[in-house]
Amino acid sequence: MQGIIENLVTELTRLPGIGRKTAQRLAFFILSMPDAEAISLAQAITAVKERARFCSRCFNITEQDVCEICSDDTRDRTRICVVEEPSTIQVMERVKGFHCLYHVLLGALSPIDGITPERLKIGELVSRVRNNGVTEVIIATNPNTKGEITAQYIKEVLASLPVKVTRIAYGLPMGSDIEFADEVTLGKALEGRREL
Repeated sequence: MQGIIENLVTELTRLPGIGRKTAQRLAFFILSMPDAEAISLAQAITAVKERARFCSRCFNITEQDVCEICSDDTRDRTRICVVEEPSTIQVMERVKGFHCLYHVLLGALSPIDGITPERLKIGELVSRVRNNGVTEVIIATNPNTKGEITAQYIKEVLASLPVKVTRIAYGLPMGSDIEFADEVTLGKALEGRREL
Protein backbone atom coordinates (compact mmCIF):
# COMPACT_ATOMS: atom_id res chain seq x y z
CA MET A 1 0.00 0.00 0.00
CA GLN A 2 2.78 2.47 0.87
CA GLY A 3 4.25 1.98 -2.63
CA ILE A 4 1.16 3.24 -4.46
CA ILE A 5 0.76 6.25 -2.12
CA GLU A 6 4.45 7.12 -2.54
CA ASN A 7 4.08 6.82 -6.31
CA LEU A 8 1.09 9.23 -6.25
CA VAL A 9 3.04 11.68 -4.05
CA THR A 10 5.98 11.55 -6.47
CA GLU A 11 3.70 12.21 -9.45
CA LEU A 12 1.94 15.10 -7.69
CA THR A 13 5.28 16.79 -6.90
CA ARG A 14 5.82 17.12 -10.67
CA LEU A 15 3.05 19.75 -10.72
CA PRO A 16 4.25 23.37 -10.47
CA GLY A 17 4.11 24.79 -6.97
CA ILE A 18 3.46 21.41 -5.34
CA GLY A 19 6.08 20.43 -2.79
CA ARG A 20 6.33 17.10 -1.00
CA LYS A 21 4.11 18.04 1.97
CA THR A 22 1.36 19.43 -0.25
CA ALA A 23 1.63 16.35 -2.48
CA GLN A 24 1.21 14.11 0.57
CA ARG A 25 -1.88 16.04 1.69
CA LEU A 26 -3.34 15.81 -1.81
CA ALA A 27 -2.57 12.08 -2.04
CA PHE A 28 -4.37 11.35 1.22
CA PHE A 29 -7.25 13.63 0.21
CA ILE A 30 -7.60 11.71 -3.07
CA LEU A 31 -7.49 8.45 -1.12
CA SER A 32 -10.35 9.65 1.11
CA MET A 33 -12.50 10.93 -1.78
CA PRO A 34 -15.58 8.96 -2.79
CA ASP A 35 -14.72 6.59 -5.63
CA ALA A 36 -16.92 8.47 -8.12
CA GLU A 37 -15.14 11.79 -7.45
CA ALA A 38 -11.67 10.25 -7.72
CA ILE A 39 -12.60 8.49 -10.96
CA SER A 40 -14.10 11.75 -12.29
CA LEU A 41 -10.82 13.55 -11.52
CA ALA A 42 -8.80 10.85 -13.27
CA GLN A 43 -11.14 10.94 -16.28
CA ALA A 44 -10.86 14.75 -16.51
CA ILE A 45 -7.06 14.49 -16.62
CA THR A 46 -7.23 11.73 -19.24
CA ALA A 47 -9.72 13.71 -21.37
CA VAL A 48 -7.51 16.79 -21.35
CA LYS A 49 -4.49 14.77 -22.44
CA GLU A 50 -6.43 12.93 -25.16
CA ARG A 51 -8.52 15.76 -26.64
CA ALA A 52 -6.86 19.11 -25.92
CA ARG A 53 -4.72 20.58 -28.68
CA PHE A 54 -3.42 23.94 -29.84
CA CYS A 55 -5.55 26.06 -32.16
CA SER A 56 -4.03 26.03 -35.65
CA ARG A 57 -4.32 29.84 -35.84
CA CYS A 58 -3.62 31.33 -32.41
CA PHE A 59 -2.26 28.39 -30.36
CA ASN A 60 -4.93 28.67 -27.66
CA ILE A 61 -6.14 25.40 -26.12
CA THR A 62 -9.06 23.84 -27.97
CA GLU A 63 -10.68 20.53 -28.82
CA GLN A 64 -11.17 21.60 -32.46
CA ASP A 65 -8.72 22.60 -35.18
CA VAL A 66 -9.68 26.27 -34.67
CA CYS A 67 -10.64 27.59 -31.22
CA GLU A 68 -13.92 29.31 -30.34
CA ILE A 69 -12.31 32.75 -30.24
CA CYS A 70 -10.79 32.46 -33.72
CA SER A 71 -14.11 31.08 -35.01
CA ASP A 72 -16.12 33.97 -33.55
CA ASP A 73 -17.11 36.30 -36.42
CA THR A 74 -18.03 39.10 -33.99
CA ARG A 75 -14.39 39.57 -32.96
CA ASP A 76 -12.32 42.56 -34.07
CA ARG A 77 -9.99 40.85 -36.54
CA THR A 78 -7.83 43.94 -37.03
CA ARG A 79 -6.29 43.61 -33.57
CA ILE A 80 -4.28 40.72 -32.11
CA CYS A 81 -3.36 40.53 -28.43
CA VAL A 82 -0.11 38.59 -27.94
CA VAL A 83 0.22 36.55 -24.72
CA GLU A 84 2.77 34.09 -23.42
CA GLU A 85 0.46 31.25 -22.37
CA PRO A 86 -3.12 30.09 -23.12
CA SER A 87 -4.08 30.64 -19.47
CA THR A 88 -3.63 34.40 -19.94
CA ILE A 89 -6.47 34.44 -22.48
CA GLN A 90 -8.94 33.40 -19.78
CA VAL A 91 -7.83 36.35 -17.65
CA MET A 92 -8.01 38.80 -20.59
CA GLU A 93 -11.47 37.56 -21.55
CA ARG A 94 -12.85 38.74 -18.18
CA VAL A 95 -12.38 42.32 -19.42
CA LYS A 96 -15.76 43.29 -20.83
CA GLY A 97 -15.69 45.06 -24.17
CA PHE A 98 -12.28 43.70 -25.20
CA HIS A 99 -13.05 41.42 -28.16
CA CYS A 100 -10.01 41.11 -30.37
CA LEU A 101 -8.15 37.99 -31.47
CA TYR A 102 -5.21 36.46 -29.60
CA HIS A 103 -1.87 34.91 -30.40
CA VAL A 104 -0.17 32.62 -27.88
CA LEU A 105 3.63 32.48 -28.02
CA LEU A 106 3.84 29.35 -25.81
CA GLY A 107 6.54 30.93 -23.69
CA ALA A 108 8.87 33.92 -23.52
CA LEU A 109 12.37 34.52 -24.80
CA SER A 110 15.07 33.31 -22.44
CA PRO A 111 18.41 32.65 -24.17
CA ILE A 112 19.93 31.37 -20.91
CA ASP A 113 17.22 28.67 -20.81
CA GLY A 114 17.54 27.93 -24.53
CA ILE A 115 14.20 29.59 -25.40
CA THR A 116 15.01 31.29 -28.70
CA PRO A 117 12.60 32.97 -31.16
CA GLU A 118 12.49 29.77 -33.20
CA ARG A 119 10.99 27.89 -30.24
CA LEU A 120 8.15 30.38 -29.85
CA LYS A 121 5.25 31.11 -32.21
CA ILE A 122 6.69 34.44 -33.38
CA GLY A 123 7.02 33.44 -37.04
CA GLU A 124 3.35 32.46 -37.05
CA LEU A 125 2.47 35.86 -35.58
CA VAL A 126 4.35 37.66 -38.34
CA SER A 127 2.50 35.58 -40.92
CA ARG A 128 -0.88 36.42 -39.38
CA VAL A 129 -0.06 40.12 -39.34
CA ARG A 130 1.24 40.08 -42.89
CA ASN A 131 -1.67 38.14 -44.41
CA ASN A 132 -4.81 39.02 -42.42
CA GLY A 133 -5.26 42.81 -42.42
CA VAL A 134 -4.11 43.27 -38.84
CA THR A 135 -3.66 46.95 -37.93
CA GLU A 136 -2.62 46.64 -34.26
CA VAL A 137 -0.64 44.11 -32.25
CA ILE A 138 -1.15 44.49 -28.50
CA ILE A 139 1.72 42.90 -26.60
CA ALA A 140 0.56 41.50 -23.26
CA THR A 141 3.63 39.54 -22.18
CA ASN A 142 4.43 39.42 -18.47
CA PRO A 143 6.04 42.52 -16.89
CA ASN A 144 9.31 40.76 -16.08
CA THR A 145 12.69 40.51 -17.80
CA LYS A 146 11.67 37.67 -20.12
CA GLY A 147 8.40 39.38 -21.02
CA GLU A 148 10.13 42.68 -21.73
CA ILE A 149 12.78 41.05 -23.92
CA THR A 150 10.04 39.20 -25.81
CA ALA A 151 7.99 42.38 -26.28
CA GLN A 152 10.99 44.28 -27.61
CA TYR A 153 11.89 41.45 -29.98
CA ILE A 154 8.34 41.30 -31.39
CA LYS A 155 8.35 45.08 -31.87
CA GLU A 156 11.60 44.82 -33.88
CA VAL A 157 10.34 41.88 -35.96
CA LEU A 158 7.14 43.74 -36.87
CA ALA A 159 8.87 47.09 -37.53
CA SER A 160 8.91 46.59 -41.31
CA LEU A 161 5.17 45.84 -41.47
CA PRO A 162 2.40 48.46 -41.58
CA VAL A 163 1.07 47.62 -38.11
CA LYS A 164 0.83 49.58 -34.88
CA VAL A 165 2.56 47.75 -32.00
CA THR A 166 1.37 48.63 -28.49
CA ARG A 167 2.18 47.33 -25.02
CA ILE A 168 -0.35 46.98 -22.23
CA ALA A 169 0.14 49.51 -19.47
CA TYR A 170 1.05 48.34 -16.01
CA GLY A 171 1.91 49.90 -12.71
CA LEU A 172 -0.18 50.55 -9.63
CA PRO A 173 -3.23 48.33 -9.12
CA MET A 174 -6.55 50.01 -8.36
CA GLY A 175 -7.23 50.29 -4.65
CA SER A 176 -3.58 50.20 -3.61
CA ASP A 177 -1.58 52.87 -1.76
CA ILE A 178 1.37 54.53 -3.49
CA GLU A 179 3.46 54.36 -0.30
CA PHE A 180 3.50 50.55 -0.51
CA ALA A 181 4.59 50.35 -4.17
CA ASP A 182 8.13 49.26 -4.99
CA GLU A 183 10.26 51.53 -7.18
CA VAL A 184 9.95 49.37 -10.32
CA THR A 185 6.13 49.31 -10.15
CA LEU A 186 6.00 53.04 -9.42
CA GLY A 187 8.44 53.73 -12.27
CA LYS A 188 6.28 51.79 -14.73
CA ALA A 189 3.17 53.60 -13.49
CA LEU A 190 4.87 56.93 -14.16
CA GLU A 191 6.02 55.82 -17.64
CA GLY A 192 2.47 54.71 -18.50
CA ARG A 193 0.82 57.92 -17.33
CA ARG A 194 -1.87 59.45 -19.56
CA GLU A 195 -3.56 62.78 -19.89
CA LEU A 196 -6.79 63.31 -17.91
